[in-house]
Amino acid sequence: MTKLLRSFNLWLLLIVAFAALLRLKGIHNPILDHPAWRQGDTASIARNFAHLKYNLLYPQTNYDGPPPNYVELELQIVPFLAATLYKFFGVHEIFGRLITLAFSVGTVAVIGLFARWLFSSALAGVVAAFFFAIFPGSVYYGRTFTPDTAMVFFLSAALYVTTRLIVEDEVFTQRSLARATALLTFAYLAKPVSVAGIVPVIGALGERLRAGRTMRPTAILVLLVVPLIILGLYDERVRAHAEWQWASGITTLHVIPALKAAFTTKSGFLLKLSQFSTVIGMLRETMLGSLAFALTIGSFVLLPWVHVRSRAVLWGWLVGGLLYTYAVVTVERVDYYMYLLLPLAALAIGGALAHAIGRVLAGTAEPPARYAVVALAPVIALLCFVQSQAAVRPYYAYSKATYRDAVALSEQLAPHALVVVGHYGPDVLYYIDRYGWEEDPAVWTPFDEESAIRKGARYFVSIEDDRMHANADLCAWLQRFPLLDPHARWPVYVTDPARELPHANAFWNAYRDAARRGRGRAFLDARGRCLTGALRERQDRRAARR
Repeated sequence: MTKLLRSFNLWLLLIVAFAALLRLKGIHNPILDHPAWRQGDTASIARNFAHLKYNLLYPQTNYDGPPPNYVELELQIVPFLAATLYKFFGVHEIFGRLITLAFSVGTVAVIGLFARWLFSSALAGVVAAFFFAIFPGSVYYGRTFTPDTAMVFFLSAALYVTTRLIVEDEVFTQRSLARATALLTFAYLAKPVSVAGIVPVIGALGERLRAGRTMRPTAILVLLVVPLIILGLYDERVRAHAEWQWASGITTLHVIPALKAAFTTKSGFLLKLSQFSTVIGMLRETMLGSLAFALTIGSFVLLPWVHVRSRAVLWGWLVGGLLYTYAVVTVERVDYYMYLLLPLAALAIGGALAHAIGRVLAGTAEPPARYAVVALAPVIALLCFVQSQAAVRPYYAYSKATYRDAVALSEQLAPHALVVVGHYGPDVLYYIDRYGWEEDPAVWTPFDEESAIRKGARYFVSIEDDRMHANADLCAWLQRFPLLDPHARWPVYVTDPARELPHANAFWNAYRDAARRGRGRAFLDARGRCLTGALRERQDRRAARR
C-alpha cells in the first residue's frame, strides 16, 4: 500500500509538472489573445486595485468615463492577488497569468486526489489528473488572465471535500463542516456560475439519507444555505455602488427573457434547443476535444457498472452543469462558460478507464492479448493530447500591430487625458492606459461624442476607422477637429473644444442640409471626406504612392 501511494504521488507530481509546462505557452503574450475582452476587463480591474482603490469590494474598469467606474462582478480573487504583486513589483500582466496557472495546476492535483478517493483507485486518480491536464479548454484558459480557472479550482476542491464529508463522516465536526462550507462559499464567490455545484451536493445528501444515515438538519442548512447567503450579501454590497450591473443585468435582460420564451412559445423552445446544440458543439470542439468528448459520454454510459463512492455527485454535477448551460450559456455563447464541466469529464473518464483496464487485466484471455488491449489506453490518451493542441491553436494568436500601436499611443497622448476609443472592448483601451469610453463606432453618435467631450474626453481614437467612416453623421461631425497624426494607422481626433478647426460649424451645417435631402454621403464623397469602399481604397493607394 505504501509503495502504491508513493507511486501515485510521483505520477501525480509528474502530471502536475507536465500541466504547468503546457500552460507556459504564450505566457508572455499581451492580453490581446482570446478572450481579449475578458482579459482586458480583468487586467484593468487589477491595475485599478493597485493604483486607485485597494479594496476587494470595489472593482472598477477603465471605461464609461472618468473614474470611479465600479462594476458588479464576482469576487475579484485573481485581479486582487495580481494587484498585491503589482504593489511590490510593478504592473506586469504576466502575474495574472501565473496566478491563473497556479490555480489550474492546483486543480489537476485536486482532480487526481478526488478521483482516487471517489473510485477507490490510484489508477483512476492518475488518469483523471492527466485528462484534466490536457483538455484544450483547461490548457488554454489555465493561462489566461481571467477568473474562471480560480472558480473551477474552488468548485472542484469544494465538491471533493464536501463529498468526503457527507460520505465518510458519521458526525460532522465544526471544523470539517466549516472547511466544506468555506470552500463552497469561495467557489460561489469566485464566479456565481458555480452555484450549479449545489445540485451534486444535494444529490450526495439525498444519497446519504436514502442509505438510512442521518445528519443534523442544521448541518444541511449550513452547507446549502450559508454559502448562498454570503454570495447574496457580497453581491448586494457591490451592486450598491456599481455603475455597471453586469451579473444582475445579464440575468434580467437576457437570461430570464430567453428562458421565458423557451417555456412559453414554440419558436422560443426550438431556438433554445438550437442554441443548446451549438454550445454543446463548442464544449466538444474547444473545451474537451472531440475524442475526449466521446470518451466522456462513453464513461457516463459505463458508470452504472463502475464502483464509485457517490454516483449522485457525478450525476448531480452533470445535471447542474447542463441546466446552467441551457439557461445561461445559450444566451452568452462563449466556450469557457462551460469550464465547470471539465473536472467532471476528467473524473468520469478516470473512473471508467480504470474500471475497464481492471476488468481486462482480470479477464481470462491470454496475457499478451490483455496487455495489447490495455496498451490502447495510452494511445487514446496520446491522441486526445494531440487533438487538444490543435483545437485551441487559433486562440493564442493576437495582433502584434495592435499591441504596438496601443502602447505607442499611450506614450503620445496627454497624461491622464480621457479618451473615446472606437472599438467595442476594453482590451485595446487597457494598453492605451487611459480612462474613457470604449464604443462601437458604427452606433456612436455626435450627441454621444458631445456628451463625452463635456465630461472631459479630449481624444477620439478611430481604431475601427472603416466602421467609423460608414457612420456618416459621426464622421462628418468629427471633421471639426484636427488629427494628432494624419499618417497614423489609427486616426486620433483631438476633441479639445479649444482646438476646433475654423469653419467647423459651417461644414457640419452644410452636411446636415445635404443629409436631410438624402445627399449626405454624396456631400462627403465630393469633398473627399469619410470615404468608404472603393473611393477609400483609391485614396489610400494615392497616399501610399506619395
